[in-house]
Amino acid sequence: QLAGLAVIAFGLWLRFGGVMADFASDKKSPEYFFMGLYVLVGAGAVMTTVGFFGCCGAARESQCLLGAFFACLLVIFAAEITAGVFAFIGKKVAIQEAQKIYEDTYDDYMKNPGGKVNGTIYRYHLALQCCGKDTTEQQMGLPCPENIQMPKASNCLVEIQNVIDAYLHLVGIVGIAIAGTTIFGMIFSMVLCCVIRNTRDMI
Repeated sequence: QLAGLAVIAFGLWLRFGGVMADFASDKKSPEYFFMGLYVLVGAGAVMTTVGFFGCCGAARESQCLLGAFFACLLVIFAAEITAGVFAFIGKKVAIQEAQKIYEDTYDDYMKNPGGKVNGTIYRYHLALQCCGKDTTEQQMGLPCPENIQMPKASNCLVEIQNVIDAYLHLVGIVGIAIAGTTIFGMIFSMVLCCVIRNTRDMI
């Protein structure tokens, strides 16, 4: 149950918090990449529910409930693998789409520096700690956050790639940890089920 809640919290944070929240709120957000996160959150919700029934099955020593618990964990494990596949397959597409969102916002700002897009591009710069697409653009009047390290953080297209790579690394670590927990849960549920059956046969 705790692992399921942790997965839900982590998936929602990646989807609606941090740097990716700025791109997720855009109409052209990279939904293909977020599909993996949706599956991850769904798996976490199922894990939380299934964990409760697993506890009931162990407390009642019910082979039926423990068998159902094992089957549900197997489905969750498959969902976690699917989420990982979606995240890593969609990596390149997500980077390209996120970079295109920034480039479109950048072009809109250049056409109308005083418009509403001024706040949008500044929000991107603040979240990514970058400014523009090359080292000369900070002098062109772009809204850049203070105290950013130039020129390392001057290319926002590179920073977008770095951020998505880092997030995918986190998803991979959490996915491996939760998958390991799921495997142990399946093993223990089967062991407990066999012990209960053998005990009843002896009686």
